[in-house]
Amino acid sequence: MQSASGSYRNLQALAEGFGGDALAEGGPLSFGDSRRKPSRNSIDSQEGRNGKSRFIFVSNHLPVRCSRSADDSCWEFAWDDDALIAQAKGGIDEEEHEVLYVGCLSVEIDSHEQEMVALELFTTFNCFPVFLGSDLKDRYYKGFCKQQLWPMLHYWLPLSPNSASRFDPDLWQAYVKANKMFSDKLVEVISMDDDFVWIHDYHLLVLPSLLRKRFHRLRCGLFLHSPFPSSEIWRTFPKREELLRSLLNVDLIGFHTFDYARHFLSCCSRMLGLEHVTSRGSIMIEYYGRDIGVKIMPTGVNPDRFLDSFGDDTLWRREELLNQFQGQMVLIGVDDMDLFKGIELKLMAVERVLDHHPEWRGKLVLIQVTNAPRSSSKDITELHDFVLSVADRINKKYSHGSYLPVVWVERPVSLCEKIALYSIADVAVVTATRDGMNLVPYEYVVCRQGAPDIPAEQKASMLVVSEFVGCSPSLSGAIRVNPWNVDSVADGIYSAIKMPLHDRHLRHAKHWRYVSTHTAAFWVKSFVSDLQRLTRRHTTMKCYGLGLGLDTFRIVSLGENFRRLDPIILMNTYSRASKRLLLLDYDGTLVDQTAIDNKPNAEVLKMVQGLCADPNNFVFIISGRARTELSHWFDPSAKVTDTTLQNSEASQPQHQPPAYQTESTGPSGAGETLHAQVPSPPHSSMSQQSAPNPLERLGLAAEHGYFLRYQASQEWENQSGGHADLGWKDMVIPILEVYTESTDGSYLDVKESALVWHYKDADPDFGRWQAKELLDHLEGMLSNEAVVVTVGQAIVEVKPQGASKGAAVDRILKKLADEGNAPDFVLCIGDDRSDEDMFIAMEHVTFSPHLTTEVFACTVGQKPSKAPFYMNDTADVASLLARLSEMPHNRQVGRLKPSGKGMRRV
Repeated sequence: MQSASGSYRNLQALAEGFGGDALAEGGPLSFGDSRRKPSRNSIDSQEGRNGKSRFIFVSNHLPVRCSRSADDSCWEFAWDDDALIAQAKGGIDEEEHEVLYVGCLSVEIDSHEQEMVALELFTTFNCFPVFLGSDLKDRYYKGFCKQQLWPMLHYWLPLSPNSASRFDPDLWQAYVKANKMFSDKLVEVISMDDDFVWIHDYHLLVLPSLLRKRFHRLRCGLFLHSPFPSSEIWRTFPKREELLRSLLNVDLIGFHTFDYARHFLSCCSRMLGLEHVTSRGSIMIEYYGRDIGVKIMPTGVNPDRFLDSFGDDTLWRREELLNQFQGQMVLIGVDDMDLFKGIELKLMAVERVLDHHPEWRGKLVLIQVTNAPRSSSKDITELHDFVLSVADRINKKYSHGSYLPVVWVERPVSLCEKIALYSIADVAVVTATRDGMNLVPYEYVVCRQGAPDIPAEQKASMLVVSEFVGCSPSLSGAIRVNPWNVDSVADGIYSAIKMPLHDRHLRHAKHWRYVSTHTAAFWVKSFVSDLQRLTRRHTTMKCYGLGLGLDTFRIVSLGENFRRLDPIILMNTYSRASKRLLLLDYDGTLVDQTAIDNKPNAEVLKMVQGLCADPNNFVFIISGRARTELSHWFDPSAKVTDTTLQNSEASQPQHQPPAYQTESTGPSGAGETLHAQVPSPPHSSMSQQSAPNPLERLGLAAEHGYFLRYQASQEWENQSGGHADLGWKDMVIPILEVYTESTDGSYLDVKESALVWHYKDADPDFGRWQAKELLDHLEGMLSNEAVVVTVGQAIVEVKPQGASKGAAVDRILKKLADEGNAPDFVLCIGDDRSDEDMFIAMEHVTFSPHLTTEVFACTVGQKPSKAPFYMNDTADVASLLARLSEMPHNRQVGRLKPSGKGMRRV
């Protein structure tokens, strides 16, 4: 043992380090360079690190045992080898990483001893203790963690109004405060350049958000060692969104089983609208520009720890137990006294076996090792009394002589004795009704393998495991049972004790191969490798925080070149240009997405008129809206009717076909035919001559660019420039109507050129299932049609091939270039996913050797985008465009000189 008694010569440095100001660079509303300068305290000194990065394990309890010295003069500490994070050190490459630990101690330390204890723990164990105080610790751990969070994670709903599991706001505040103290301690320890933080379990679910507020580019992982409940259970928790968003502030989150991960992904989808993707075996969630990994990886044990413990004490105890239970079939159970361990169900199943199979009376023994409960409550007390009464009932019913069917062990059991018990047991029984992992079966298999007096060909073991524990999927040779069905458990136990030795040997060998390879070190190496891979680009990230409360705070990650559009630079460039192209989205750019009235107001119309009045400008509004709607708003005299076609056809010579026509199913889906004529434009079809109509020179692109009109006096043309065959809509509409009818909350949007099936308001899981089935159905049916079927954000869209805003931009640029009006200035503004196609088209312009152009591609809102610039909102857009519209017109200047090959980009 290491003693905390000593001279403590470095107390001054310790006091400076632990009492220093918390460094909180990169606040929640600032850009997060978040690079912390080296601390001046001795604990965080960069000297002596030898270039190593640090891996910081954060858990509720430090992996050390505490006791008072024999003379009660000081505290003594020793490693707790039973702690998983202590075993995890074996999976860290100590040549690359220094391992540190942050957590609480299992005992309370008086305030006058805390500095001395902290120094001893750091210098000897690389541990940084968090001192919560007895009152906060009780409310945080025993109150919130064990009475409210733990039951919810294990599917326990507090239906009674008097239940201690009912949500208590005061206990929630204690939980947040405790997490805040962990965060403050980590601020003293973390160096943002190369350190990794790995948070463990449900005690610290708020910690990721608290750390992200201070360190935006933190390399952080979290592993949840408990179950994660289904969305129906999670959504009942009053602080569900605070916890869920905090989990999304890590870079990698780990679960024991796919079920737990699936429930987490379902909560993200149902509550936050986030979808996941799979790539090369990895599950990822894109969250405000950050890719968050979801890892499914059960933990393991350290087999060498058990195998190396078969010393004299263990072998002596093993021999003693073999003599005690000679000629009997031994079942072993090792559980905490907890509501979810199913101890009472196990006892009742053993009783059922003895009731139905009298030949096993006197031969079947259950050794039940019961650890002390980790929290106290009325429910625990009642459970304890009940299981004791069941064990007593079984013993009274079937015991005779020295035979006891239930051997109840409720005391601390040393490692040597535990190994001996495992090694003599024929069957291990785990009947937990819900458990995160439960390593008892792994430990049992290792100890059965390590028994030195049994030949290798005779080594055997058998497992009866609840299907609701995390280790169950990895133990394919175990007998899986439903613990709630006592008859099922009894049948499983009977099958195990009747199984031939050869079959038990084969199952044991299979389990041993898995347990011996999937160790705690293997688990750590796999998690660390994924965390390093996911955070490799963190040094180049530009991050900032949004939201102040835990329910809204999130980190937005952007490209390193992404920045706010400077209106002064843009206006100077605008004033020097001789030919300018302005490409403007409508909804979310010119008008607010949330506006009740989506029509352009007087200010928008005045601004657009001012831009169009400048003969140097070519202005286009590119929208997803219908062409009839855009025509009505920006040119009330325009009409798109059958009459248009009739008049135009009448004016054509009989031997000459119309130059262009479009046939489309109208919004009603009734097969209305819409036609428009576009004569071959003269060379000056997009000339810079003024027109009486203030919006004459305004170009419009409707339905995401499928329909395009260059000026108000011209007719609409489709993307092909000729006849549009939309007969496929007659086949697709009936199918979409069937899916709409069978999917509650979905609806069908019928456009001239496309059909869109929306399921945003449907049940997320059912909507995705229906969308996948619909996608398969339509792709097979339309394989020979010139259409594409795409899946977007809660939509399935069927549209002609090549229809996009990006394609419309390419057509506009080509036409301008062909007419000798290639622009030397382009401003492209949009706000949603469909506008990303325009920004990609701008990238193509950027590297084109044929155009020398200043390009400003700008997204509305600070979010990940292909555009290099952003503006905050529609008000910023309106202000900028209004200033541009008021600048002097007709200022003819020469073309800009190229700044290298192709376009010079701002």
